[in-house]
Amino acid sequence: MTTRQTHRPTDNPPIVFLIGMRFNKWWRPDAWLPAFLAMPRMLKELSRDAESGLLGYRLLLGERGVTVVQYWNDLDHLYDFAGDAERTHRPAWTHFFAVAKRVPGAVGIWHETYEVKRAESIFADMPPTGLGAALGVAPVTAVSHTARQRIATS
Repeated sequence: MTTRQTHRPTDNPPIVFLIGMRFNKWWRPDAWLPAFLAMPRMLKELSRDAESGLLGYRLLLGERGVTVVQYWNDLDHLYDFAGDAERTHRPAWTHFFAVAKRVPGAVGIWHETYEVKRAESIFADMPPTGLGAALGVAPVTAVSHTARQRIATS
């Protein structure tokens, strides 16, 4: 029998933060490698700090770049990390802009932030992923059997 689970609901809506980079001039690693290497350092720092607000993340590789999907407790934790000069993000961001001025267009970056007020998920015979990994899982029951039911109760 297939084991089905869904992500555990929370009182506060989690934040999903997508951040990515595109190697526009792959032959210029001097311009994109520092930014590329900064992300693992940031994720390591956040993962070691239980109070950081980071709930989990996933790394996605694409044809010309990478995307990291991050799950956060709330916007305040995300913004506090981004603006803290003592943490890894702020110095990496400052360095990125210095390199971008020196080698324009070598690397592109982007991000999107979502407050997840309603969400639906299903995990069937696989480890929890995404919201399930970040928030924990609950068994699918008679009241959460369908996607329509799950999103209505989120």
